[in-house]
Amino acid sequence: MADVNRGNRPLSPFMLGQYYRPQLNSVTSILTRISGNALIVGAILIAWWLLAASSGVGYFDVVDYMITSWVGDIVMFFSLLGLWFHSLAGCRHLLWDNGFALDMETSDKLGWGIIGLSIVLTIFTALIV
Repeated sequence: MADVNRGNRPLSPFMLGQYYRPQLNSVTSILTRISGNALIVGAILIAWWLLAASSGVGYFDVVDYMITSWVGDIVMFFSLLGLWFHSLAGCRHLLWDNGFALDMETSDKLGWGIIGLSIVLTIFTALIV
């Protein structure tokens, strides 16, 4: 059946001049997806390093130099940050899946906790290892 009221409905909130204000939960959800995909870069670098170690000393020295250079250190540091963030956000989703911490106040506290704890654990891990 044809929709006779098509012209009377708004197209989207953006078209009405109302702008969406990102909330902490939406930002952390997007960052969880980004960090999960970005972890692929760190995994590829580690796999490349391990393959170079099994290939021989000469090739391993080249790859090891690249990974332990300042650029490699930055990439691995942010991979570590992504790993902690993604793991903590996954634990939060396990809580949500079981029906806990679904109210906005607790959810916001968990969001800030994930951000803060992932930074602290990243620095702690980087200094220890």
